[in-house]
Amino acid sequence: MDGNPTTMSRRGFVRTAGGVAALSAAAGTATAQEGQRHTVDMTDELVFDPDAITVAPGDTVVWENVGTIGHSVTAYEDDIPGEAEYWASGGFDSEDAARRAYSSGDPDSGDVGGGETYEHTFEVEGTHEYFCIPHESVGMLGSVTVQPGGATEASGPEVPQVPDSARTLAIATGIALVSVIALAYFFVKYGGDYEVGDEE
Repeated sequence: MDGNPTTMSRRGFVRTAGGVAALSAAAGTATAQEGQRHTVDMTDELVFDPDAITVAPGDTVVWENVGTIGHSVTAYEDDIPGEAEYWASGGFDSEDAARRAYSSGDPDSGDVGGGETYEHTFEVEGTHEYFCIPHESVGMLGSVTVQPGGATEASGPEVPQVPDSARTLAIATGIALVSVIALAYFFVKYGGDYEVGDEE
């Protein structure tokens, strides 16, 4: 090193590149640990589509009203796991309060209008049964099953599910490591110090 701040040795370069790769991997790991999002449509045919869904703890279900008729997403208080907090569009803390407050066209009452959404993150394992207040009598019911790993295939051997974010992380980490190794090889093979920046 000649004391010039724009000069970097091979070792310095390798240390810097390794640090960048480690930071990239750490950021990717944080992303991979976030829960998945699942969408359930609420339709003018007065159904939840799909009406049954299986998710992993920490996953979020988003109910989207794809029609024009207002709906609610209201948990059956006696049909959710005992450790789970009560949940319903409108933010009510009991089924009775949700039923009493519901008013068509009023979002504060739990009505989810056309084009609007309601979402809930599930932490407690078990089956959570729910319904639409104005259309319960015509069978607008649904359920969310929360289990480790989320949905699994109904037949055949059980295959571990790898989240998309974990696959992305593995690919990005692999590319970063290959890049660092290739650059390190180049600098080790050709040796010497190299100017970083424009030459005069």
